[in-house]
Amino acid sequence: MKNIASTILFAASLVSAASAAESHLDENLPAYKPVSGISGGLTSVGSDTLNNLMTLWAEGFRKAYPNVTVSIEGKGSSTAPPALMEGTSQFGPMSRPMKAEEIDAFEKKFGYKPTEVSVGIDALAVFAHKDNPLEGLTLKQVDGIFSATRKAGGEDISEWGQLGLADWKGRPISLYGRNSASGTYGFFQEHALGKGDYKPTVKEQPGSSAVVQGVGGDLYALGYSGIGYKTSGVRALPLAAEGGEYFEANYDNCLAGDYPLARFLLIYVNKKPGEPLPATALEFLKFALSKEGQEIVEKDGYYPLPAEVAAEMVESISK
Repeated sequence: MKNIASTILFAASLVSAASAAESHLDENLPAYKPVSGISGGLTSVGSDTLNNLMTLWAEGFRKAYPNVTVSIEGKGSSTAPPALMEGTSQFGPMSRPMKAEEIDAFEKKFGYKPTEVSVGIDALAVFAHKDNPLEGLTLKQVDGIFSATRKAGGEDISEWGQLGLADWKGRPISLYGRNSASGTYGFFQEHALGKGDYKPTVKEQPGSSAVVQGVGGDLYALGYSGIGYKTSGVRALPLAAEGGEYFEANYDNCLAGDYPLARFLLIYVNKKPGEPLPATALEFLKFALSKEGQEIVEKDGYYPLPAEVAAEMVESISK
């Protein structure tokens, strides 16, 4: 996958990114136009982070095609590659890029690589309780808080006094995270922890909503999850590269490359080179990448793609 900042910045330079002050939807995104002859069933196996999005897209898609059924299972990104390889799903939603070994196994079986489709933008956030007064965190502090091996250069941080909260000195930081099947777990491990090991005290949760719920109910907690799972009980802490300023986990900072944990949300498909996807799967993805589909991305709390990126994705699956 291309660097998110360079890809989006190029596209953003070509388009007007927002159609209204409160929305980041690109006015150049095309409206979805239903076609004839679409029927049958679709199956999606993969990311928990994209579970709500896939469900909402399926609901919108079925309004255009009532005879289409869409089955969705979201137990973690690591379940996507095997399902694609076994042919038990047409879609493999992932919140991280496929690992080299996953791509190699796919290519060994089919003779070509899986096709990666960017369908939205996420800010992977470090959440604190809504009443937590902390201004923000550096990535080295994040490493020191969550990692046992601290390969990103952080120093061990286990209690709130170490982060400058004198009134909370001595109070341990309660940690929430995802389980190892999760793409969010893997992405955070790679980009925030320098591929280091998590502390054994991180309470691993089966889903992103459980992470946010845990943090929202614990004044002294921190946890990581996609921005789309933000609730009124938590706040996403601004993050900074070492020595830099803090940046909020918002659309503009993801677009500019300033927020350090921005990522594409992905769907992988098994597409033979030189052939378009089967019609029903193709139309589903075209819907997700349309104005209506990207409105759903925004309503679900994530950030929509610039039209130039969406058009590039449609082209990649159409020929």
